[in-house]
Amino acid sequence: MQKGKVYKMVAVSMLSSIAYVLQLLDFPFPGLPSFLQIDFSEVPALLAAIVFGPLAGIAVEAIKNFLHYGIVGNLTGVPVGELANFIAGSIFIVPVSYFFRKYRTTKGLSAGLVSGTVLMTLAMGVLNYVLILPAYTWFLNSPQMSGDAMLNLILVGIAPFNVIKGLLITILFIVLYTRIQPWLNRQYQHS
Repeated sequence: MQKGKVYKMVAVSMLSSIAYVLQLLDFPFPGLPSFLQIDFSEVPALLAAIVFGPLAGIAVEAIKNFLHYGIVGNLTGVPVGELANFIAGSIFIVPVSYFFRKYRTTKGLSAGLVSGTVLMTLAMGVLNYVLILPAYTWFLNSPQMSGDAMLNLILVGIAPFNVIKGLLITILFIVLYTRIQPWLNRQYQHS
């Protein structure tokens, strides 16, 4: 039992480190606001979530964002971006973990990835309107955006960004999953 806990802690730590490095390799997507950066740091969190459960995936999300804020910092001096990344990543990975762990099939995984993308897009649209964009403007001492300007930014920038990010992560993770599926099947037979 103790050996399993140590294995899980080491795996979550390794996946968190990989996620942090992937978070540093971010890039803008053409046609979207340049402050929205796509990275693939949700892939290690997804792997942790389907192997060890959603709490392990959330732990990877938390650790990578804690490392990012501690090492790279943030323009605002407050981890607004890291908090937004943590929330978006957690909302994305929880349905994937749920569907995959319930059905343990590619269809279950696909249903989770689609659900995660939709939930992340909707939730981050609302959270950006209510909390994240106002927090950025407040901490940066910028003039508050009007409700219409925020709504426009969400509809033409943030929502498409989240859909594209979800689709790119989905494609990458499905490719990765086809490679590790035999290993995962052996893991589940032994647990």
